[in-house]
Amino acid sequence: MGRSQSKAACLLRLENLLYNYPDGLKIDEIAGRLGIQRRTAYRYLSALEEAQKPVWGEKGHYGLDRASYLTPVNLNLYESMALFFAARLLSRHSDENNLHVVSALEKLAGALPDATIARYIADTAQAVRQKGQHNPAFLRHLELLTRAWADRKQVEIQYRSSTGKESRRIVCIYFLEVTGIGYSTYAIGLDSLSGEIRIFKVERIDQARVLSEGYEIPPDFDPQTRLAAGWGIMWGDEITEVRLCFSPAVARRVGESVWHHSQEIEATPDGGCILSVSISNIMEIKPWIRSWGADVEVLAPPELRAEMAAEAREMAGVYGKEEVD
Repeated sequence: MGRSQSKAACLLRLENLLYNYPDGLKIDEIAGRLGIQRRTAYRYLSALEEAQKPVWGEKGHYGLDRASYLTPVNLNLYESMALFFAARLLSRHSDENNLHVVSALEKLAGALPDATIARYIADTAQAVRQKGQHNPAFLRHLELLTRAWADRKQVEIQYRSSTGKESRRIVCIYFLEVTGIGYSTYAIGLDSLSGEIRIFKVERIDQARVLSEGYEIPPDFDPQTRLAAGWGIMWGDEITEVRLCFSPAVARRVGESVWHHSQEIEATPDGGCILSVSISNIMEIKPWIRSWGADVEVLAPPELRAEMAAEAREMAGVYGKEEVD
C-alpha cells in the first residue's frame, strides 16, 4: 500500500473512531488505537479539519460534531430505492413538516442516476415540506432526543400526559420509534419518576435539555421483542387474543397482508374469514377495526366486543337523526 493510500485509510479510521466516541478521545488514546505516534495523530486531526470535517477539541479531548458530520454512505440504485420507500412511508405516516426528511430526500434524489426516479423523490420531499405547519418545537425536541440517544446522555423533559397533567422527569432514552397510529413519534426509555421503562410521545414534550450524565442501555433490552406483541407502540405483560370475523366482501383483502406477526386466518363457510392475533394492548387495534365498518365483527375478547357494540349503537343514533326520503 502506498503512503498516500495508507494515510487516506488512517484518516478514514480516525473519522470512524471519533464518530463513535461522542465525548471525544485524548491524543494518546487516538494514537494508541490507530497505532501511530502522537505527532502523527495531531497531523491527522489537522488534515481532517483542512478537509472541512467538523473536528472539535476541548479539555484535551478531540471528537467530531455528530450533528453536522456527514457520514460517508455509498448506495447502489436498489438500496437507494429501499430508502426511498422507507421515506415514503414516513412521509405518509407523519403529520409534521420534518425538514430533516426533506433534506434527506433531496440528497437522495440528487444522488440517483435516473432522472424520472429522482424527480419522484424530489416531489415526495416537496410534499413533506408542504405538509401541515412547520413545528419548530417538535423538530428541536426530536433533534435533542436523537442527539441524547446517540451520545448516551440523560435528558430532562417537561411532559404533558394525554390528560394534560404536567410533570418533569429525567429519561435515559433506549429507542426512538415512529408509528402510523396517530402519526406520532415516540421516545422509549427509563423514566426517573416511575423507575420503569416508559413511552413518551415527542409531540407532548414542552421542554427538553440534555444533561451531562451518561447511561448504558441494558444488554437485554430488545425493542423488537418488546414492540412485537403490541399492535402499535404500546406493550404490556398481559397478552390478549383478539378474534375478528370478516365478511366475504373483504376476506380476500384481509388475507393479502400480514397485519401482525402472530396472526392466524381461517376461512368461514360463507366465504368470509376469522383473523386471530395475540397482542398486549387492545386499545390501539380499535381504529383499525373501525376502518372495516360493518364488514367486521369482534368475536373476542368480550370487553372489546362490548366496546365496539356500544360505539356502533351510538353511531347508529347519530345517523338515525337524519331524515330518509
